[in-house]
Amino acid sequence: MGLFTGKKGLILGVANDFSIAWAITKKLHEEGAELGFTHLPGDKMERRVRKLAEPIGARLITPCDVQSDEDVARVFAEARQTYGPLDFVLHSIAFAPVDDLKGPFLNASREGFKTAMDISVFSLAMVARQAAEVMPQGGAIVTLTYFGGERVVPGYNLMGVCKAALDAAVKYLAFDLGPRKVRVNAVSAGPVKTLAASAVGDFDRLAALYEMSAPMDRNITREEVGAAGMFLLSELASGITGEVLHVDCGYNVMGSPGRAIEKVKALILAKVQAANPELAAALQNDDELKRL
Repeated sequence: MGLFTGKKGLILGVANDFSIAWAITKKLHEEGAELGFTHLPGDKMERRVRKLAEPIGARLITPCDVQSDEDVARVFAEARQTYGPLDFVLHSIAFAPVDDLKGPFLNASREGFKTAMDISVFSLAMVARQAAEVMPQGGAIVTLTYFGGERVVPGYNLMGVCKAALDAAVKYLAFDLGPRKVRVNAVSAGPVKTLAASAVGDFDRLAALYEMSAPMDRNITREEVGAAGMFLLSELASGITGEVLHVDCGYNVMGSPGRAIEKVKALILAKVQAANPELAAALQNDDELKRL
């Protein structure tokens, strides 16, 4: 028996097999969970999700427009009709108009801000409201956030502001739903190549920064994020709610670049050594450069 044998849940927001939501889904399935899925309205997204969900036996694959209260309510009514009471929900939904996301937050439009906050933040509140109705014995909700909501990450822009609001929403929803035995938490993952990540900043440089600065001297894997999300949705986390669980090899605890400074120096010296050994020797012996 797995951790989720006999447990049923709904996954909102799987985009493809590279998404963090799918990494969590795979762990849930491996542990015996029965899963239903939603997708963005439209035939293209339905085909994409069906390709993933049907092979693992999903009995519910339905569109969901999170900007419509009625549609979210319909989805959870269908979920209850299909599976009975639910045990958990994974919320992996975020969006900002490209023009508002690409530029500085200073230049974001009013309409872009409204759209981004509605889809990326208020959708969690609406999903939680409906999920609680189909969790009469309690349950767990997990959403996906990012460190760009806690600290400035160049290139994250408007979405960083949305994630800050999402982190606050997790805490307030945890308080609101605590008496109903529904836990609400978030996973904050380090850089993972996803469809969403491709729209934000320079991913390769960000991943390299994590590898050089994190206490564990590396970046995370999808499997690690998947396991963390599965953990928060399981009974192993029965005493945890209102938390943001960082899965970033410790990057979030750093107050300085840490070992990255020495690593960068070593890389520079190695390149200089290859081009000009005498200059490299001079740099290594230069007390002023050692203090940089």
